[in-house]
Amino acid sequence: MSQATVALQVVEPRAGEIGAEVRGIDVKRLPAGSPEFGEIRNLIYRHRLVVIRGQQLDEAQYVEFARKMGRPQVYFQSNYHHPDHPEIFVSSNVKEQGRKIGVAGTGNYWHTDCSFEQKPLSWTSIYPQVFEPKRRGTLYIDMTKVYRDLPSELRARVDGATAIHAGQLRYKVQESDIDRSLKELLERIDREVPPVRHPAVITHPVTKERILYLNSGFTVRLEGLNHEENAATLKGLFDFIEREEHVHDHRWDEGDLIIWDNRSLVHMSTSVSPGERSKSYRIGIYDGQPFYEGLQS
Repeated sequence: MSQATVALQVVEPRAGEIGAEVRGIDVKRLPAGSPEFGEIRNLIYRHRLVVIRGQQLDEAQYVEFARKMGRPQVYFQSNYHHPDHPEIFVSSNVKEQGRKIGVAGTGNYWHTDCSFEQKPLSWTSIYPQVFEPKRRGTLYIDMTKVYRDLPSELRARVDGATAIHAGQLRYKVQESDIDRSLKELLERIDREVPPVRHPAVITHPVTKERILYLNSGFTVRLEGLNHEENAATLKGLFDFIEREEHVHDHRWDEGDLIIWDNRSLVHMSTSVSPGERSKSYRIGIYDGQPFYEGLQS
C-alpha cells in the first residue's frame, strides 16, 4: 500500500480531554491534497490539539507541510525568522556557528497567538528541535470547556462584551533598539500592531461552539468598564481560566509535530532551566476560515 493511501492511526483523547495523537504516517511523503490532510484538519477542529508522532523533517519540508495544511504566516517581526525560511519562527538559546538565531525564552505566559492582530492566527504548529526529553513542552487550556463552566457572575461579564488585545508589553528588545527610549519603542509597537477589539466570546466557524476568547498575555481590558472594574473582572476571569484542573500538559518527544487551534486553546511554553539548551521551530497557519463567525477571513 502506498504512503498516500495509508489510513491514519489515531489515538483519541479520553472523554472531556483534548489532544488526538496520530501515528503511522510520514507527512513529507504525502502529496498536497491527500485525504490524510483533510482528516488531520478535522481532528484539529474536533480535538483542538493534534500531535503527529515520529516525524523527521528538515526546514524546507516543515514549511512544505504547513503549505499543505493552509497558508503559512510570516511573522511581522523579522528577528524571529529562520535565516533561510522566514515562515519559521525560531525560539532558541542555541547559537549556530557562533550566531544567535531567533529569540530565546518565548511564550512563557498564557496567550493565544496573534490575538493582538485584527485577523488572528488560525492554527499554530510547533516542531521541537533541541530539548531535554520529558522536561520541555507546551501547556494548554480548552477555552470552550472554560466558557461552559464559567460561574454565572463571570459569564454575565463576558456575554456580549468586547475585549481589547495588545501585544505591546511582550515586545522583545532588539539590537536595533539601542539608544531608543522606552516611549519610542512602545509608540513604534503601537504603530505596527495597534490594540484591537474582539468579542470576549466567539463562535467557532466550523464547530459552531462558543469559546471564551481572552488570555492574560494579551487581553488588557473589557470595553465599558472603568479601571477598577476592569482590574477586578479580569483578575476573576484569569484566576478561573488558569486553574490547575483546566491545564493540559503535553511534554515533547523527539519527532513530535504539534498543531492546535488558536480559537479554542490558550497555551504557554514550559520554562527552560538554567544551563539547558532549547530550540524549537514554529509555523503559524491560516486555515482559510474566518477566525470567528462575523469576522472576514
